[in-house]
Amino acid sequence: MAILDIIEIPDERLRQHSEPVSSFDEVLQQQVDDLFETLAHSGAIGLSAPQAGILKRIIVVHVPDDDFGPRLYINPEILRRSKSRFVEESCLSVPGIEGNVVRCIRVTLRAQDAHGKSCEFEVDGLHAVCVQHEIDHLDGILFTDRLSWFKKLRLRMASGAGAGLSRAA
Repeated sequence: MAILDIIEIPDERLRQHSEPVSSFDEVLQQQVDDLFETLAHSGAIGLSAPQAGILKRIIVVHVPDDDFGPRLYINPEILRRSKSRFVEESCLSVPGIEGNVVRCIRVTLRAQDAHGKSCEFEVDGLHAVCVQHEIDHLDGILFTDRLSWFKKLRLRMASGAGAGLSRAA
């Protein structure tokens, strides 16, 4: 296993759409192992493959003290959402920035495991918030894109040109 480098803004790879996983082989298993190792080393609760320069639809999540344990979601898609609220988020790829965004606190999703088996999951709380954040990464969306226009303006002013914080501020 290896600890992978985390890509940070303004790296344009963070804005690319990830490709679906179609080959469930040893290469995929190595990438998954590396993502879990990187997540554990980072101290974060979630990591998407694109954040490590792997433009595939893979996310790993481990929220300490929740009932779900470490989870792998390959080719995830959200089927249902419920009960939205403001939550504070931060991101390994956007260091030093935090902000409140609207997220659902319960989601049902479909994803595949490391062998390609498709399953449905219902997750809630911080795990659900994390899953939505990481799926956004698979679509080239950063949490800063979901901030209020006022917060985006303040961040752009504080950082000069905005340093890739948002598509539309």
